[in-house]
Amino acid sequence: MNYYQQIETYYDSDAEDFDKRYWTNFVLQRIRQDFREEVKRHRFENMLEIGYGTGIDLVHFAKTHPDVQVAGIDISGQMQKIAHEKKRAEELNNLDVEKGKVEDLEHLFPKKQFDMIYVFFGALNTVDNLGKTAEILHRFTRPGGTLVLSFVNKYYVAGILIELMKLRFRAAFSRLRPVWGGYSPSVFLPSKCYSPGEVKRAFAGFALVRTRGYSIVHPAWYYHGLNRLLRRLHRLMWNADMLLNKTPLRKYGEYALYVFQKPANMR
Repeated sequence: MNYYQQIETYYDSDAEDFDKRYWTNFVLQRIRQDFREEVKRHRFENMLEIGYGTGIDLVHFAKTHPDVQVAGIDISGQMQKIAHEKKRAEELNNLDVEKGKVEDLEHLFPKKQFDMIYVFFGALNTVDNLGKTAEILHRFTRPGGTLVLSFVNKYYVAGILIELMKLRFRAAFSRLRPVWGGYSPSVFLPSKCYSPGEVKRAFAGFALVRTRGYSIVHPAWYYHGLNRLLRRLHRLMWNADMLLNKTPLRKYGEYALYVFQKPANMR
């Protein structure tokens, strides 16, 4: 089984329970909405999502922006099936749901360019080569177009400390290894976590507009028990994270968001 077949198998098995897990996780919901608001800050006539999962955001943008052509690719056939069912149920004629990896853009959307390309919750952590992926996205971004990309961060300091307190030393430093195993404790997902420097170097062909960090002091979404315990402090911790985004500590959250723009004079 090759690399991308492993990724597809993982997400095919994850598809059935994906929505249920999401809608019961208030931390993920809050982060997703903030990602969406970042996308909406920019003007676009067409958009592409990479790694759409069950189509939660594809459907959202197709409904909130009915005059925009919305497209998406995902490596999982099962995810595509669910997303397509949502498209049909909502009768969204401005939505195109495709199956494929980033390297397949060449034949899925030949000679097409997008005003907006976005990635929520780290789909680019599973690409084979981030630098080559950035080159492909550069070709598919219209001059003056925008990328809104989120990554699972390499240096999640609070997570390291929490795992060390649990005496889970392997888990504490798992993101620092050349290959990260993903979030599941039982199913391995071949992937890689990136530092801010690695992301910026890969996307050097774009201008960096903005960076943000998430779950800097607020526990990451997968610390279910801790988040339930601290739920009354959710707003306070969220606001603390937003304040810390004005400092270098934004580099050390669980997720990192980058906004890149392709120069208007570049083809």
